[in-house]
Amino acid sequence: MHETASFLIAGGIFVAMGIASSMFERLPCSTAMFYLAAGFVLGPTGVGLLALSLPHDAALLRILTQIALLVSLFAIGLRLRVPVLDAMWSLPLRLGLLAMIVTVPLLTLAGVGILKLGWGPALLLAAILAPTDPVLAHDVQVRHSGDLDRVRFALSGEGGLNDGVALPFVLAGLALCSDPRAGVEQVFSIGFLGMTVWGIVGAIAVGAMLSWTTTHAVAWLRTHHAQALGLEGFFALGLIALSYGAAQLLHTFGFLAVFAAGVAMRRAEHRASGKRSAPAAIGAVDPGDIQATAAHPRKAHAYIAESVLGFTIELERIAEMATMMIIGNVLSSLPVALFTWSSAALIVVLFVLVRPLAVEASLIGSPASPAQRRLMSWFGIRGIGSFYYLAYALEHGPRADVLPLVPLALAVVTASVVVHGISATPLMNWYQRLRGVAR
Repeated sequence: MHETASFLIAGGIFVAMGIASSMFERLPCSTAMFYLAAGFVLGPTGVGLLALSLPHDAALLRILTQIALLVSLFAIGLRLRVPVLDAMWSLPLRLGLLAMIVTVPLLTLAGVGILKLGWGPALLLAAILAPTDPVLAHDVQVRHSGDLDRVRFALSGEGGLNDGVALPFVLAGLALCSDPRAGVEQVFSIGFLGMTVWGIVGAIAVGAMLSWTTTHAVAWLRTHHAQALGLEGFFALGLIALSYGAAQLLHTFGFLAVFAAGVAMRRAEHRASGKRSAPAAIGAVDPGDIQATAAHPRKAHAYIAESVLGFTIELERIAEMATMMIIGNVLSSLPVALFTWSSAALIVVLFVLVRPLAVEASLIGSPASPAQRRLMSWFGIRGIGSFYYLAYALEHGPRADVLPLVPLALAVVTASVVVHGISATPLMNWYQRLRGVAR
């Protein structure tokens, strides 16, 4: 009976979201909020059809969330259609690197001073909550490959970068939890610094090279030999898996490599299409002879990129649904209170103090306007990346130190999904009106 009910509920959610997706674009709420509530209702507190426990199912939940992140990061990279040396990239680089370097120490101090955690758990909690997740509020992410809005580009690029850059901070927190004295020596060693630099630089190189090579190879086979036509979804999944696997093999940051692979595929399309947008480069497609467009010398790169983007966006939405329902179900199984004075203090400190300070500090001297800076400061959305690193810490760290962090991290993620989900539509509508007045 449970299996039948599960199929009926899953089918109902898919159909309902397929019908009501446009409605969510106009309402002050997000699909992530709906999925979170649905997962909670399916848990022990609700109808009891599914009971996932983060401590006991940490390995499984980490893998499921990892897959969702990989798809999302590739899709985000593929949306960013700007040359790599363009000044636009300075904003996501500032937010993804500099803002994180500011965020982690400030949150660590808050963990020690306000939450009374040890230095190891405080650093680990800060690292778990440091990565942002613009996927969970679609109003604030880049909508398509031609979207060059400064706020959306910065927030999307930030989410693509800092999910990978957070790993060394998580490893540092785990090292301090396991052995504080040895952990300090390890964190401040030349070897750890070299590992971090290689992890970032190597990951970008691996993802970009694999993507560039395979994209041009497929385009060459199509335009010169009319081969490798169709199955762009297989190509996308294969490139994601290859980029992540190669990055792991070379001890670099796999999430960053997958993001770089998406950016590199889009860059290959941009160079081939020139000043034309990707849809303009593709032009009209004959439904009876799609392969003629796919193999056309001036259209092949654009067709590959746009087909892969459409496929990964669908996967991204499914991944969002699955992961948010998982988080909601975990909340339903949580044996302790989610919102306490400690978690409330952490939420306020992160949203109102740490995030704005980190953004303002990282954007000193940038071309972002005051209104854009305020929006970037507010939309430091926490979600799938934080949940992944929480599961990772439970799987690889001392549980005595990590378990007390579970309700704190989940409270921040839940508050972010709700608060940012409610505010995304009205604030971005206000921003669009402001841009219209300025023009």
